[in-house]
This record gives sequence, structure tokens and C-alpha cells, in this order.
Amino acid sequence: MEEIPMKLNNTRSNSYSVDTAKKHIDLSLPIQCVTSFIEIQHKFIDNNRTDEITGYKLWFIQKGLNPFTIKFEEEPELPDFLSIVEFEQLEGIEIRSNVYFKAKKMKVVK
Repeated sequence: MEEIPMKLNNTRSNSYSVDTAKKHIDLSLPIQCVTSFIEIQHKFIDNNRTDEITGYKLWFIQKGLNPFTIKFEEEPELPDFLSIVEFEQLEGIEIRSNVYFKAKKMKVVK
């Protein structure tokens, strides 16, 4: 599945931060996992995919937001569909008119 970033109106930051994630995701509302399989990201060199894994992506939803992805450096355990989850060190970055997220870990809370 192709990565579809959340859209923004303008760019404000140039590095991942907790504040950017909090600006776009309301951590007081439930976040549900809608991933049926973990997407593996590979490193590319000269437009050719290598065997080196750079991360793992899962899809999530929250009331009021379009579905969004969060990247993990270490392979997370895939939660059951629509499980409510929380994240450790959730961060976001705004690039052009998109926002991308990453987290260190995820845990199922319900």
C-alpha cells in the first residue's frame, strides 16, 4: 500500500517532534489500529530497492482524522483489527504540505 501522508496547509518544522505530533493527533481521544499487515520499508539507492529495512508502518484512525500511518524502527507486534492503542515517543514532522509520524513503541490498551 502506498504511503498517503496527512495533508497540511504549510510547513513549520524541519525535524520530528512531540509537539508536532500533538498538534495533529489528539492523544486524549482513542486511536485505533486498522492495519491487516505490517508494511516493511526498505532503503533505496539510485531508485533500486535494497534488502536493508528502514522501518515498519501501520495504519491508524482517530475520530475527526483521515487514516494515517506511523513508522516504527523496530518491528511491532500487529494488534487485532480496531484495537485501541497508545504510543511511546510519538513524534511528527511537517514536510512541505504533509505530516509524517513515527513512534518508538505501541501498546494495546483495549
